[in-house]
Amino acid sequence: MRFMISGLVLCCASGAMAQQHNSAIDAAVKPVMAKYQLPGMAIAVLHNGETRFYNYGVASKQSQTPVTEQTLFEIGSLSKTFTAALASYAVEQGKMDWRDPVSHRMPELKNSAFDRVTLLNLATHTSGLPLFVPDSVQDTPQLMAWYKAWRLPSPPGSRRVYSNLGIGLLGMISARQLELPFKQAMEQRLLPAMGMHHTWIEVPQDKMGDYAQGYNKEDQPVRVTPGPLDAESYGLKSSSADLIRWLAVNMGQQKVDNDWQQAVSATHHGYFHTRDFTQAMMWEYYPWPVNAEKLVAGNSGKRILNGMRASAITPPKVASGSTWYNKTGSTNGFSTYAVFIPAENTAVIMLANKWFPNDDRVQLVREIIGQLTDK
Repeated sequence: MRFMISGLVLCCASGAMAQQHNSAIDAAVKPVMAKYQLPGMAIAVLHNGETRFYNYGVASKQSQTPVTEQTLFEIGSLSKTFTAALASYAVEQGKMDWRDPVSHRMPELKNSAFDRVTLLNLATHTSGLPLFVPDSVQDTPQLMAWYKAWRLPSPPGSRRVYSNLGIGLLGMISARQLELPFKQAMEQRLLPAMGMHHTWIEVPQDKMGDYAQGYNKEDQPVRVTPGPLDAESYGLKSSSADLIRWLAVNMGQQKVDNDWQQAVSATHHGYFHTRDFTQAMMWEYYPWPVNAEKLVAGNSGKRILNGMRASAITPPKVASGSTWYNKTGSTNGFSTYAVFIPAENTAVIMLANKWFPNDDRVQLVREIIGQLTDK
């Protein structure tokens, strides 16, 4: 079946159809699924204006419902790129400035470390805030008390430390400047502006049938549990059809309102160098072509958990089209990897309803893109 959405040709391929016409992608996907006993996987590929969907396995081992391009997956930290875009939109609208100290936009944090941390630090993992919300923090008052008491481990901008607490705080501030609750700002402003009508923080009851069941490392059924900053940092549930559209917007190949396009494009600027990649606003990027070994190193768990030295890029760098942008995402029961390369007119989204390591996600998508680009 072929149909058009805003100039993009969408070819739906699933099950035997994907196997019949895409043996190379099958050959890349099936060993990974077997290795980790993945129940299901959805892959969408945008290449030279044409989008194809490759769907494997089931959304639930109990129901045996097949994965489709409308199956909803928890996308984990890929959600952070949406939060960064919402913040960028608030900046484009003159509601705030990236140079603002956090406490300027959140006065309850005055006379704390956040007099020195800027909104840009929050958007680029350079605030020094740690990855996880402490277990002792169960609600917003406790969260704000924790922020107020937090002390800088190093000067802002000197280290890149992956942080739910950083992007979560940026999401709170952005929604406040837009005078909306965060969930409403995302579901009623950003997502409709992107034409993403099958993506939610909280899946509506009438769409629960599309929501895949996730499985943890022990193959137990799990789904993400609510918690402080979940919506802002890892809370979106989406489909391969909506997410390939998101990557098309990021490449400027899907028309959206100009203010929103400028906001999305601004998140691609490089603000900090690290040993492995350039840090943009939640996106990380590498010069293209790039080999799998470099990508595996940059996306490794060690980089996420341990942090690395960062050096500011002044002025911020507008990357060339020959750039590999990527973002991983995980919850306890789901795995995500998103890549787009503007110079190749190519993007790939990979979704699975079981956690498996970033290394194998990177290797899989790099192999698929290598088949498309011969690089």
